[in-house]
This record gives sequence, structure tokens and C-alpha cells, in this order.
Amino acid sequence: MMIESCVITEKKPLLSVEKAQQKIQEVIFPLHENEIVPLKKALKRILDTNVFAQINLPIERNSAMDGYAFKSFDLSMNKATILKNIGVSWAGKPFNGELKTGECIRIFTGAVLPKNADSVVMQELIEIEGENIIFSAETKIKQNVREIGEDVKQGDLLFAAGKEITAVDLGLFAASGVFEVSVKRHLNIIFFSTGDELVSLKKPLQSGQIYDSNRYLLSGLLDDRKYNVIDGGVITDDKIILEKTLLEAAKKFDVIITTGGASVGEADYAKEVLAKCGDVNFWKIAMKPGKPLAFGKIENCYFFGLPGNPIAVAATFEVIVKPALDRLSGADFKPIWKIKAVCKTPLNKVIGRQDYQRGILSQDETGNLSVISAGKQGSNILSAMSKANCYIVLPADCADVQIDESVSVVLL
Repeated sequence: MMIESCVITEKKPLLSVEKAQQKIQEVIFPLHENEIVPLKKALKRILDTNVFAQINLPIERNSAMDGYAFKSFDLSMNKATILKNIGVSWAGKPFNGELKTGECIRIFTGAVLPKNADSVVMQELIEIEGENIIFSAETKIKQNVREIGEDVKQGDLLFAAGKEITAVDLGLFAASGVFEVSVKRHLNIIFFSTGDELVSLKKPLQSGQIYDSNRYLLSGLLDDRKYNVIDGGVITDDKIILEKTLLEAAKKFDVIITTGGASVGEADYAKEVLAKCGDVNFWKIAMKPGKPLAFGKIENCYFFGLPGNPIAVAATFEVIVKPALDRLSGADFKPIWKIKAVCKTPLNKVIGRQDYQRGILSQDETGNLSVISAGKQGSNILSAMSKANCYIVLPADCADVQIDESVSVVLL
């Protein structure tokens, strides 16, 4: 039997996840600086200006397949037609000349059509007798021809500023004669772990110590071509050292991210130091895992103080920090898409915070989506997170979830 859910109350109502996202979007503004980069260095970067096609695509009329090019009025109605093959048009080596009445040419995919040809028939649909090509009565006219500019016309807008450049975009740029683009400069980010209990890898653990997993986690989450990222190491639980470190970092970076020190323990100084040397926009949100999250600014540098538990770090980064970094880098707004799935395991949920439980989403042979819990949901349980492929998002006012209830899911 499931334990009946209760409601946890705070002295002051916590900021909702949606309100926190909104507050960040209202105070963060995209970078102004840009740089010109060649296409080979443009992948995943953010366009700073609109980009227009330099040429028509296709630039010339060409064949959509291997076959034979001909003039439609040369074909007899409702009976087979014989045309003479007078040459070949290869991709990159066009046939020079025009077709006379009763003539056709062999043509290959992407090859330029003679000016007065308007049709191509697939090579599998004809018969060959020496130089004569027999077209069946079922041959269709004005097919398999790519017209000038049917994809993109010269001067067309290819992409507007704010577009994150994909691999396919690079192909379109190149095909359109664009060889370099103006993109937003890299976002300069530094991240730290905080806590006296943290120990670097390869060192033996003493009682009370743990290996610093958060820096490796954040390093992976921040692996993005839009960013220049520096691992700042570990800051001890010392207010003076923390303040000095953050002030120095704020002079050189656009964003500071810390993990740990944002809670309410006696050695958790992130919010206190932020309030002293900068501005606190908000602290603590109605999210599980991830309630103790601080956001603010130190001089011209944005600050995100994330919780210390690794699962809370992953969740708050994806839900809160990543959209903020996208905004700052000048990228178009990307909503976090939620899909519906049937939950196949019971879920415990306390009313009060929006819960991001780790789940495993699957699809059956008919396309129906179902999700199960990935395991124990403690904010320190990395093993369950590593098995998960989604978050099961349970609203703040939601209580326990029973088997076969519909839930919202966000893919990882």
C-alpha cells in the first residue's frame, strides 16, 4: 500500500519553475559581440545576422535521376515512340547542343538538361535497340526535372539571426554559395565545486570525504561549441575565499556556475556571498530535485549557484541554466517539449514542488509510449540517472501517481 501523500509548506512560498525561467529570460540579454567564421567552424554556433542565398538552387535545370532526356512533344499519344540517342549529359560534363525532332540523350542524376528538353524518363522504363530508345505508351512527360531555383532562389532568406547552425544548414550554406557566416562570439563560462569534503580523483578517501563528481558532470553538460568553458576547481567552505574567487572570476567571464553551498547549512555561503558582492534575483525554487538554487549577477557576470547533489545539478542545469545560456548566447527560444506517456510503475510524490523523476521511456510495436521509474529517486542516486532516458515531470500540485496514469515526460 502506498503511503498517503502530504503537503510540505514553506514559511514563504517557493518560486515556481516556470516563474524562475521567466525571471531569467527577463533579465538576461543576448551577447552583442560577433565574429566571422568559415563554414567548417560554424557548426552549433548562433547566427548573428540574416543569411541570404547567393545563387539559385538548382542553378541550372538538371535531372532528378538516371535516364533519358527528351522533348515532350516528340512522344506519340497512346503508343510507343522511338527516339535516337545522340549523346550523354554527365554531372559536371553537360551535353553541348540542342535536341532536334526525334532525338534524346542519355542523362545522369544531377546532369544539366539541354535547353529544349523538358522531360526525363527513368532508365528502367525504356528499351534500347542500338542508338534507338523505345519509349512506352505509358511514358509520362515533364517529369523528373529539377527547375532553376525550385529549392532556393537567389536572394532568398536562408536563415534569420538566432538560428543554431546544424550539419544540414552547413550543406545548404555551401550549396548556396555562402562560405562564411557571422556568429555570436563564444560564451565564456567558468564553473566551480564548493565544499571541504570534496577530493580529486586518484587521491585516497578519508572518512567524510567524497570524490568530486559534479565537475565531471558539469564538464559534460557544458560540452557545447557555443561555449568557452574553464574548470575552476574546488573552493573550500570559506566565505572570504569564495567571495574573492567569485569577484575575480566575474571580471573575466560571462557566467559563473557553482555546485554546492546554495543550501541553508552553516557552511553554505553561496547566497550570502552573492548578496554581498552582487545581486540575488532569486533563491530557492519549487523544484525537486533542486530547491536550493541561487541566481543573480556579480557586476556584468551572471551567477548560478546550483545544489550540491549531482542529480539536482543535472536537473537544474537542464531546466534552468541551459535555457538561460541559450538566451545569453543569442539562440532562438527553445521550449522544453513534453510528451505524454502511460506510467507503468507507481510513483511517490509530495505536493508542493514540481518533481523531475528519472524514468525509462519505451515504445511498443503500435507506437504507444510508456514509462517506468529508473530506480531510487534520491538526488544522490547517480546509478538511476545513468539508466534513465527521460524525466517524468510531475506538477507541484500532483500527488502520488498510480499505475496506468498518464504523465508528462521530457527526453534527456
